[in-house]
Amino acid sequence: MTGISMRSTTLFSALLALLLTTQSLVAAETPAIDYVNFHTEDEVNNIEVFKEASPSVVFVTNSALYRTSRFSLNVQEMPQGSGTGFIWDKSGLIVTNTHVIEGATRITITLQDQSTWDATIVGKAPDKDLALLKIDAPADLLTPLPLGDSSLLEVGRKVIAIGNPFGLDTTLTVGVISALGREITSMTNRKIRDVIQTDASINPGNSGGPLLNSLGQLVGVNTQIISPSGASAGIGFAIPVNTVKKVIPQLLQYGQEMRPVLGLEQIPDNYSRQQGIEGVAILRVFPDMPAANAGLMGVQQDSRGRLLLGDIIIEVDGNKIADSDDLLNSLEQRMPGDRVKVLTLRNNAVQEFEVELSAPAELQPTP
Repeated sequence: MTGISMRSTTLFSALLALLLTTQSLVAAETPAIDYVNFHTEDEVNNIEVFKEASPSVVFVTNSALYRTSRFSLNVQEMPQGSGTGFIWDKSGLIVTNTHVIEGATRITITLQDQSTWDATIVGKAPDKDLALLKIDAPADLLTPLPLGDSSLLEVGRKVIAIGNPFGLDTTLTVGVISALGREITSMTNRKIRDVIQTDASINPGNSGGPLLNSLGQLVGVNTQIISPSGASAGIGFAIPVNTVKKVIPQLLQYGQEMRPVLGLEQIPDNYSRQQGIEGVAILRVFPDMPAANAGLMGVQQDSRGRLLLGDIIIEVDGNKIADSDDLLNSLEQRMPGDRVKVLTLRNNAVQEFEVELSAPAELQPTP
């Protein structure tokens, strides 16, 4: 019995020593995990994008003058809304949404260092819900965002939104591109096309803020949400950066969106629909303007005083035209001096015209 007991004790000691040795080797080969500073690759990307982009994001405050009471002539300046914007360049240009600054008598911009600057309106494009502001801040306080290319976006790619939801400044939300090529309605009831849909949370106050890709490049300007409650429901929309890149230089040069014109007045869409007309029916053409020079006709009057329809525009350069929104969107893709092929219906027969577009400043309607 004593021999067996001693052998068992020796065997147990040997196994224990082997186990301790093995644990020591594993501990030596496996580095300790620093759970405090450990981040996933995706988290590291989010942090880096936020650190780089947040200095470019600004707080926009919209103030208006109100009478203090019905029986007083005294007025008081009161905030009537706030939103987000971002720095476009070192000269102090700020991009935001038109609806963020609508009705303002004073607009103030708060930078990341909490300095506040009065802003002037350089230009507005309400059809695209874009506005360009300017502040006289030192260049060293201004960090423009790098611009991306929205034509390279794909459904499923990560996007990051930075804004001031509910007045909470510099808030980051992360999501993906849910869809491309969406249409939304602007404050002028025009359709904004090729819009980005995302599930990155966009709440009131995020409007006008940047939508970024994983490289920290601007790919869109957050503008609208669909939500029964008014808060984020995972369906947000952003104007693509390629649209922004086209509109901002026009606002800087002209103060408004530059759209070449045909030089005509159309019959209102609602009346055309009531009459079963599909297309843009021309009410009149202006003398010495592109439509008139090409031979298009408006409403005519016969010898008995009856009004007769002239041309109904149904196609421009191969794009079907169902209403005035289609026509304006087609013209926005062109520049003054461009020649376009216009198809019309006149007396139920298709007519074809080649029209050289002109700038809107050249439009001189007759009295």
